[in-house]
Amino acid sequence: MRERLAIYFNVHLVSDSTGETLAGVMRATCAQFDNILPVEHSYFLVRSARQLERVIRELESAPGLVMFTLSNLEHRAMLEDACAKLNMPCVAVLDPVLDITSRYLGLELNHRVGAARKLNAEYFKRIDALDFAMYHDDGQQAVELSVADVILVGVSRTSKTPTSVYLAHRGIKAANVPIVPGVPLPDILFRANRPLIVGLLISADRLIHIRRNRLAAMKETRAGDYTDEDAVRREVMEAQKLFEREGWPTIDVSRRSIEETAAQVLNLLAEHREP
Repeated sequence: MRERLAIYFNVHLVSDSTGETLAGVMRATCAQFDNILPVEHSYFLVRSARQLERVIRELESAPGLVMFTLSNLEHRAMLEDACAKLNMPCVAVLDPVLDITSRYLGLELNHRVGAARKLNAEYFKRIDALDFAMYHDDGQQAVELSVADVILVGVSRTSKTPTSVYLAHRGIKAANVPIVPGVPLPDILFRANRPLIVGLLISADRLIHIRRNRLAAMKETRAGDYTDEDAVRREVMEAQKLFEREGWPTIDVSRRSIEETAAQVLNLLAEHREP
């Protein structure tokens, strides 16, 4: 059977804020289709008619699908009218959610630009958590690990750092500690009043592949036990034995994305915090 060629198409993302929500929705949508290659055109922090006029000129030169989150009603109408004239599909991605929430609460929308980025206590909590993740990366500042919400433990290259950073964006103070052969782990991991500890598991074959790619990217030729198959398998097995012995909950990250791993950590944290 002849393989179908990939479909290229333009996707224009227009937002009066940072565009994180918009980009996430677009990528989640595209993930539901095979053999498509969206060409992203991003226009973020669009907060004036003049900025929007420049966006519309870009739409004229590269027709495609338009997705937007604009709170200003005049700007919304301006973009929708332009798309109608250009015969381009245009969708306000948050409208269905906002509409049903508004009707359920019996409240009107405030149409405040950038409301999701308001500098409130939640925002500063995330910044504090991000600082914590960076300061306690890779086993640093072990004496302060007791104030973490969760500690991720795993051998090298099990996505401990990116998962900690992702959790920090959710306001979770996540530290991570590497398992290094011959190096003792911090005492806090074995105390009765320790934070939630999550062990990150990975298959030996997957770990060898990741480590070899890492060394190739760094143009490093000295590998040693880092990529030796027998050594890696022993390393993985010892980590698994440790997790089982201590009764720590585990997540297999062999084929998980960072987002999936973080979501599972959040589930474990919710269970841990239940009375």
